[in-house]
Amino acid sequence: MANTAEAVFPPHADSTVATGAAVNPAMPSKRVASVDVYRGFVMLLMMAEVLSLETVSEKLPGNLFWQFLAFNQSHVEWTWLSLHDMIQPSFTFLVGVVLPFSIASRKNSGASHGSVLMHALKRSLILILLGIFLRSMHAKQTNFTFEDTLTQIGLGYTFLVLLSFYSRKVWLTALSVLLISYWLAFALYPLPGATFDYTAAGVTPDWEHNLHGFAAHWNKNTNLAWSFDRWFLNLFPREKPFLRNGGGYATLSFIPTLGTMIIGLFAGDAIKAQSSSGDKLKFFVTTGIALIVAGVLLHVTGINPIVKRIWTPAWTIFSGGICFLFLAFFYWIIDVKNKKSWSFFLTVIGANSIAAYVLADGGMRSVISQSLHIHLGKTYDHLFGDAYSTLVNGTLVLFFLWLILYWMYKRKIFIKI
Repeated sequence: MANTAEAVFPPHADSTVATGAAVNPAMPSKRVASVDVYRGFVMLLMMAEVLSLETVSEKLPGNLFWQFLAFNQSHVEWTWLSLHDMIQPSFTFLVGVVLPFSIASRKNSGASHGSVLMHALKRSLILILLGIFLRSMHAKQTNFTFEDTLTQIGLGYTFLVLLSFYSRKVWLTALSVLLISYWLAFALYPLPGATFDYTAAGVTPDWEHNLHGFAAHWNKNTNLAWSFDRWFLNLFPREKPFLRNGGGYATLSFIPTLGTMIIGLFAGDAIKAQSSSGDKLKFFVTTGIALIVAGVLLHVTGINPIVKRIWTPAWTIFSGGICFLFLAFFYWIIDVKNKKSWSFFLTVIGANSIAAYVLADGGMRSVISQSLHIHLGKTYDHLFGDAYSTLVNGTLVLFFLWLILYWMYKRKIFIKI
C-alpha cells in the first residue's frame, strides 16, 4: 500500500485531508460525483494539448472546422476567452467547491481550527514548490516564477481556508474588498508616458490588442502587476534579469485568483446544504448568469476589461459565472439525472487530478511520443496524411496517459497534496 501526499483537488468532495495518509483501501461511500467529472473534463482539456490541433489547422489553411478547434485549444491574445482559457479558472473554482467538505471531514475527525490552518499552510507551500519545480524541469537552474496554476492556488489557499471559518456574509465582503482594491490599484497606476520603453515590455504602442482610454490600465506588460514582477522576480537568483513575461502573466494574479476560489466556496457551500437538488440547480444557474452579465457589463462599459492573463476583476466575475454553469450542467446530468455511465473516462482523470496535471505538464507525454515513434516507425503517424500526424500521435499519447491513470484508479492510488 503506497503512501501519498494529499491533492489540491481531493478525489472526492468529502474525502479526508490528512497529510501523508496512506492510500484509502476503498473509495468514499459519499461523494459529489459531478465534481470528479467536471474536474476530469477540465483535466482532459489540458491533457489534450498533446493533440496539437493548431498544427493540424496550419496544415489545412482555410478549414473552418479545424480553425475553430485550434482556437479553442489555445489562449486568446488578451481580452475575452476561448474554451482553453477556462481550464485555470475551473481548477481554481473547484478548490473552493471541495473545501467545505474537506474542512467538515477534518473537523469531524477532531481537528481544531489551528490544526486545519497549519495543514493549509503546508499545502500552500507544497503547491508553490510543485509549481516552481514543474516550471523548472527544462531550465538550467530553478525558475522562480509564480504565475503557474499551482503556485497561484498555493499563494491564496491559506487565506481561503481562513475565510472558510466565517459566514457567507464575510466571504462576500472579502470578495468585494479584494476585487475593488485590486481594480483600484491598477486604475491608479500611471499609464505609459512619452518616454516609456516598450522594448523592455515586449509590446508596441500600436499592438492590435492594446486597450484604449481608461481600460489601457490593464494593457499587456505596462500595468501594475508587470511593474511589481520587474522588482519581485529579480529578488531571486536568475540566469538573466527578469524584464517581462512573454504572455503577460503576473504573480499578483494570485489575489483575484483567490476571488475565484471564494466564488467556488459559495458553490461548495450550496452543494453541502440540505436544500433540494432543484434549489441548488436554480442557485447555480441564476448565480452563473448574473456573474456573466456583470462581467460583460464591466468590460463593455470600459470600467474593467475581461483579461484572463492578468486575472482582472471582470475576468474573475465573468469566468466564475461560466464555472457555475459548468457545475450546474455536470451536477444536473450526474447527480440529479444519475446518468453516470458515459462519464467514467472523465472520472478516472478527475479522481487523480494532481497525477493528471503532472503527466500533462511534465515530461511523460514526450517519453510516450518518442517510444511510439521508436516502436511503430518514424512516420507511423502519417497514416492519414501529414496534416493529421500530430492528431494521430497525440491521440495515442493521450490514450496511454489515460491508461496510467486508469491503472492507478483500479488500484485505488490517488495522489494527494
